Amino acid sequence: MLYSGLANRVNRYAWLGIVLVIGEGITLLVFKMFCPLTKKARKYSDTDRDNFDIFLPNWLAKYNKLIFTSIFY
Repeated sequence: MLYSGLANRVNRYAWLGIVLVIGEGITLLVFKMFCPLTKKARKYSDTDRDNFDIFLPNWLAKYNKLIFTSIFY
């Protein structure tokens, strides 16, 4: 989507990406800003850190929704 915006070439793949991001946002709103898969994974983990299920530093995992949503808009 970044390339599509920089090159000013909006095609069906750009629209598909936009629809997927909006769908993810709706999913997060329905589940009160938590991914439903993360809730399931918490049952199988003994840690309460924010990055227990993704390979990101803890500071980035804590704020990833805010950071990446801001970049998207």
